[in-house]
Amino acid sequence: MNDDQLLRYSRHILLNELGIEGQERILNAHALVIGAGGLGSPVALYLGSAGVGRITLVDDDVVDMTNLQRQVAHTTERVGMAKTTSAAAAIAAINPHVRVDEVRVRADAALLDTLVAQADVVLDCCDNFKTRHAVNAACVKHAKPLVSGAAIRFDGQLAVYDPRETTSPCYACVFPPDEGVQETLCATMGVFAPLVGIIGTMQAAQALKLMSGAGTTRPGTLTMLDGRDMSFSEVRLPRNPACPVCGKAH
Repeated sequence: MNDDQLLRYSRHILLNELGIEGQERILNAHALVIGAGGLGSPVALYLGSAGVGRITLVDDDVVDMTNLQRQVAHTTERVGMAKTTSAAAAIAAINPHVRVDEVRVRADAALLDTLVAQADVVLDCCDNFKTRHAVNAACVKHAKPLVSGAAIRFDGQLAVYDPRETTSPCYACVFPPDEGVQETLCATMGVFAPLVGIIGTMQAAQALKLMSGAGTTRPGTLTMLDGRDMSFSEVRLPRNPACPVCGKAH
């Protein structure tokens, strides 16, 4: 670690749980972020500011005026720009030493099979169940920890699924792919602007702990936030031995 890095990351280095060794692990880590919108914005900014060595951003959308109410990585001047490019510019403005790879296509199973295998930690910041299940399947296949976040209206949730641990469920254990869950979109249901910032920041925190080895992420715990009264609740999620995705893996 050079003098510039020692200064830039000094407040991390001062933490006993992190220190120089933990920060070096962050500098050498590769995070895969699926979605560069409401959740992906704070995730990208905090991972970049913390010095994650390589961040791969996957999103096929462009910045729209309606995004600016909550997607803090984007600006009015970048309306019409690819979200990955806009987010990469925001990261570079904070920390020009981070490598950002842009993937400007919608994530599918084939692409995720390649990208997840290369990453150290995966952050699901997307907004649809089909992609979420594809991300989860790839994480189970390649034994990569998955930090999953979701937010709609005033309700948010966060969970870490870690297939490296035999007791950890996967996303499909909790939300079975054949359950036929009805999609809820911000465009029709609305979303409280700070909510995505809170959940996205929590995702970044869990990912940084996974990369650095600091603290614990408590895999299999679903944390839910009710933004109406700012109350948190938790549910411990058991692994489903008959899960069609991770059952055989375990």
